Amino acid sequence: MAKQKEKKLHKQHNALSNGIAYVVLILISIVWLAPFVMIVLQSFRSYNEGGGGMVEYLLPKTFSLDSYKWLFSSESQFFKWYGNTFIIAFFITLGQTAMVLMVSYALSRMRFKGRELWMRVCLILGMFPGFLTMICLYFLLKNFGLTQAGAIPGLILIGVASSGMGYYVCKGFFDTIPKSLDEAARIDGASRARIFFTLTIPLSKPIIIYTALTAFMAPWCDYIFASYVAFGYSDSYNVAVALFRWVKTNDYQGYFTRFCAGGVLIAVPITILFMCLQKYYVEGVTGGAVKG
Repeated sequence: MAKQKEKKLHKQHNALSNGIAYVVLILISIVWLAPFVMIVLQSFRSYNEGGGGMVEYLLPKTFSLDSYKWLFSSESQFFKWYGNTFIIAFFITLGQTAMVLMVSYALSRMRFKGRELWMRVCLILGMFPGFLTMICLYFLLKNFGLTQAGAIPGLILIGVASSGMGYYVCKGFFDTIPKSLDEAARIDGASRARIFFTLTIPLSKPIIIYTALTAFMAPWCDYIFASYVAFGYSDSYNVAVALFRWVKTNDYQGYFTRFCAGGVLIAVPITILFMCLQKYYVEGVTGGAVKG
């Protein structure tokens, strides 16, 4: 009887703990999702309702696609900026993924003089925010004509150039792949490059997807450095800079609902990518977080 009573109390305690945890998680989810819900609802508000500016209520009185139609119209440059953002993110993703994979493989499989020192230096430099180098990078890019009209290739160059320093997670994943596979391939006469491309890469799908997703997200959502490099040249704006200019220069009047509609369209690619590749993303994080 005593054991049954103790077991019953234990179940009640677990049920209470789980209930509290669920309530807390639900509250956190509501707080986290509220801004996104507000943006989506306001993007469907009719332009005739409040003149496209800010209003004091959340739920639109009249639902309309006015803001989305305007984004697709010739009056708007939204899809030019959208294309700029995609070009920057696409090429940074390709270059950064290739760079991180090669650096991580070299640090995981090869032993050379200065390896440990280089890893420590990268770890220390990674503790400093990238904003500290903004002024230096801007003047460096300006000397090569890679600002304003040349901002797009300039942003791609900066996004790829230092990406090798972010090898930590990828190297941890490569460390989990048995080195005996490499040794067997070397005995059969395979070169380092062939082992990397035909053996290691096929076994590393989760970390490749994780690296590509994180590489894509940074330029897709970048505002600070992109606005700094483009600096008033609207043809080189990415979406984040363009949308901010809308609401800043027009004081939200007539552009707030359009801003919300643009924000929804920006979120679509990232949402689709995460929904389709979530499994591999989680595998890449967990696989690279544990050293083999």
